[in-house]
Amino acid sequence: MRKVAVLGIGQTKIAEHWEFSIRELAGEAVFRALEEASQPPIDGLFVGNMLSPLVEHQSSLGPLIADWIGLRHGEAVKVEAACASGAAAFRSALMAVASGQMEIAVAVGVEKMTDQHPRDVTFGLATAADADYELDQGVSFVGLNAMIMQRYLHTFGWQSSDLAAFSINAHQNALHNPYARLHMAITREDYERSHMVAAPIRLLDASPIGDGAAAVVLAPADRLPPGNRVLVTGSGAATDTIAVHSRRDPLFLQAAWRSARQAYQQAGRQPEDIDFFELHDAFSIMAALSLEAAGFAERGQGPRLALEGDIRPEGRIPICTRGGLKARGHPVGATGMYQIVEVVQQLRGECGPTQVPAARVGMAQNIGGSGATILTHILERD
Repeated sequence: MRKVAVLGIGQTKIAEHWEFSIRELAGEAVFRALEEASQPPIDGLFVGNMLSPLVEHQSSLGPLIADWIGLRHGEAVKVEAACASGAAAFRSALMAVASGQMEIAVAVGVEKMTDQHPRDVTFGLATAADADYELDQGVSFVGLNAMIMQRYLHTFGWQSSDLAAFSINAHQNALHNPYARLHMAITREDYERSHMVAAPIRLLDASPIGDGAAAVVLAPADRLPPGNRVLVTGSGAATDTIAVHSRRDPLFLQAAWRSARQAYQQAGRQPEDIDFFELHDAFSIMAALSLEAAGFAERGQGPRLALEGDIRPEGRIPICTRGGLKARGHPVGATGMYQIVEVVQQLRGECGPTQVPAARVGMAQNIGGSGATILTHILERD
């Protein structure tokens, strides 16, 4: 397998983009990435998206976006893995280049979520759960995460407010990200005053939806001179049961542990080698569970990293350095690609006040559903 490098990145601000169609939004991110990569010829396009058939009434996003960007007759497919669709598209593009099947591949994640009634979007998101045993029984996606969080607090003796530091960190970092949806700092008092969505999850535990797209151009590493490349050195993917109640331990993200282990092995790295971690904080409880499964905290001790400041840009394991899902926003099928773009920005030293000092090794982890599909990627600056 060939080493693969990032040639270019592009992203749009996460917002309510009523003026753009889904093809235009994806195209904007791809055009920016291609411009940065000096307009190389594209062999393939991989589109990460979850909701387009349900919300936009549009399938076949691969050829739709390929046609829009001027890629005619090449390979173009949509990749769907619920909220992990972005990272799944990136992994598909990565394997195409690493295997030698393609020289230049583009991965783009895109989602339009604000054109329809929130009720319809909420239903669409719930399809990431088990239709027979969860969705048809009336449980919502936030309800599933609330049950996980309630059990976690009970088992390990935490209070819900102990998780506030995850949201506070994300919002503080997003202030310096022009592409983030929420540019507002919050305090512990703000967190505790926010209304309850599904006990014990409060509004400030949950990430906002939005419209957005992010893209990456990948090529063989030998197309770039050594010394300042961003290389993809590890890629892992794993699954668990879709239904939370079917898992042997609902408080441990088995797929996160497996995919992280695969990525560590490929990259020749350990958790202590990772300089920062762009995790999937769709809800604050997922931040704690990801830190534990990826090896940065002991079981039940994820919140301690946040409370002690270890997750801040200057901390031991910085997370959500550009705002995370919580404050950057969570356009579900695009989220995994935003994470990859943000890792590249950190490794290039482009993150201003939230720049991690001397960052050389970054990791991104994208979660589909409540832990059913999880992909982990490690990128490094050589």
